[in-house]
Amino acid sequence: MMSPELDRATVLRDTAGAVGHIARICFKTGPPRFTGVELEWTVHDAADPARPVDRERLRRALGRHSPVTIGGTSPAEPLPGGGSVTVEPGGQVEISTPPQSSIAALIAATETDIAALTAVLDAAGLVLGHTGIDPWRPPRLVVETPRYQAMRCVFDQRGPAGRTMMYSTAGLQVCLDAGEPERLAERWAAVHAMGPPLLAAFATADRHAGRRTGWASARMAAWLAIDPTRTRPVWSPARPDRDPVAAWTEYVLAAPLLCLRDDGPDWTPPTGVTFADWLAGALPRPPTTDDLEYHVSTLFPPVRPRGYLEVRYLDAQPGREWTLPLVVLAALLAEPGTTRAALTVAAPVADRWHAAARYGLADRPLATAAAALFDLALAALPGLDLPPGTHEETTRGIRRRRAAAERGYR
Repeated sequence: MMSPELDRATVLRDTAGAVGHIARICFKTGPPRFTGVELEWTVHDAADPARPVDRERLRRALGRHSPVTIGGTSPAEPLPGGGSVTVEPGGQVEISTPPQSSIAALIAATETDIAALTAVLDAAGLVLGHTGIDPWRPPRLVVETPRYQAMRCVFDQRGPAGRTMMYSTAGLQVCLDAGEPERLAERWAAVHAMGPPLLAAFATADRHAGRRTGWASARMAAWLAIDPTRTRPVWSPARPDRDPVAAWTEYVLAAPLLCLRDDGPDWTPPTGVTFADWLAGALPRPPTTDDLEYHVSTLFPPVRPRGYLEVRYLDAQPGREWTLPLVVLAALLAEPGTTRAALTVAAPVADRWHAAARYGLADRPLATAAAALFDLALAALPGLDLPPGTHEETTRGIRRRRAAAERGYR
């Protein structure tokens, strides 16, 4: 029998109950063993990449792998490597892989899934995009659900950035174990601090809707412009020693609701009601632990704790280049000494999110930090025990990125 403390329908009567539940579900500590990845792409007509691709064409192309959001009776079968397929509001396709205990196994399983996805799309005359934002088309609704409708209504109150994010962007997410309790704070800080230099180094989103945007990562520019209460970093160099659980708990409770689930089609919440307000009685019924977990799923900081650490600040990469930021992060987090060195390197630029999105490696401090992080990753790479071919390919790729960073600070 499920214990009451883990019952997702448990009613939360006060802040203490919410705080305890957040601590249980968001930071699951222990020896780091697993790594996962989520790959998202824009999808284009092979003959005319600027041509819109509608929901029905995607459903037919994905077939038995279609998620229920576009094919209500679909079995939503996983891909051969075990990854599941989702389709985002603008028709972006995403693969979420099962976590693996080695980077080599993760790369192999994910490449199997990418090949299968590419094949079914190719048969339908569709191809995957190569950048973090649609370079040809303006934002356009493809998939509608009550959640997406509520998100759009809330984001529209602040301008067009929400629709750009929802309908045009594509990211690469790397999922890393939180680590042992005594190492959690350092890993948490390092993953955040490395964000600006790695965002700059792997930015691919400078063109959108047929024009230059003036940003190295227009994808991150959209995220930064949406709503800071749900997209700003949780960790800050201004308070580097703050307890991760306390910082995340405060963030969760202070964020306004983005969706209020209901039996009907309209999930738009009352304006400005935070989860803390809900706990205090602002809505007709009290929230449950399930409501709290759903609220957490509507928060989008650059690093989001979900039991593991979900790194969300990277743009989608072209072809097999997705393996490079994955390996760099895994190498920098593999050993405490390397993680500590990476934090030391990145800490001086840890607050340069806007500069990273705007200028990329043209920002000298970010380019300098990125080059140093690549040096640390190359030194730690043998510890990942990659197959020789993958090791050599990855080494060449990281060195190429390091050279680009070096050109940035010369």
